Amino acid sequence: MKTIPVTITSDFICPWCFIGERRLARAVAHLSEDLREEIRLEISWRPFELNPNIPADGIDRRAYRVAKFGSWEYSQRLDAQVVEAGKKDGAVFNYDRISRTPNTRRAHRLVWWAMRERGNADSVVDRLFEAYFIEGRDLSSPAELTGIAENAGLPRDAAAGFLASDEGTDQVIAAETEAYRSGVHGVPDFRMGLIGFSGAQPMEIMTEALRRAGLNRFA
Repeated sequence: MKTIPVTITSDFICPWCFIGERRLARAVAHLSEDLREEIRLEISWRPFELNPNIPADGIDRRAYRVAKFGSWEYSQRLDAQVVEAGKKDGAVFNYDRISRTPNTRRAHRLVWWAMRERGNADSVVDRLFEAYFIEGRDLSSPAELTGIAENAGLPRDAAAGFLASDEGTDQVIAAETEAYRSGVHGVPDFRMGLIGFSGAQPMEIMTEALRRAGLNRFA
């Protein structure tokens, strides 16, 4: 079995990152059976903070969206477009449940910790997206993040202790700097072996990129 390194740069309050994650899962399922049996994706999640300068405990979402887009009504129209876009891919958005726009650095630190502890953060990332967009939970909150970590199979007390520290902060900042220097200026961004693309591309494009990356491994 051949390993394909996949680096996904994203933020957990980015709706297109959530859609992109779900499209990638669909793309893997659409690979030919032979290719699925011959390759293994080794996914790394690279941080990208959309709002690195907002308070550590986040801010009121309505106030943030009005300041960013000029009116709450326009913000709601944009949200409705995202809700419609996510339906085909199983990405659910319950914007009426979201009251806070979080600072996501603690969430990115949690992903870094999960990678260090068990070498894989896929379940944590999946729960972070679901917690924010489906359940409306505050990703700035250490208590909420501790519960998310536990739901993803990580030890609750260890997660709480980690989040109470500053550990991983320097590593998250360094990874963001590396992403920027490598040409990532927006998210989501996908790198599959030697193939890269930005944005939540249609599932068919992702499937073809995975197929090409897999065939390149056999060359």
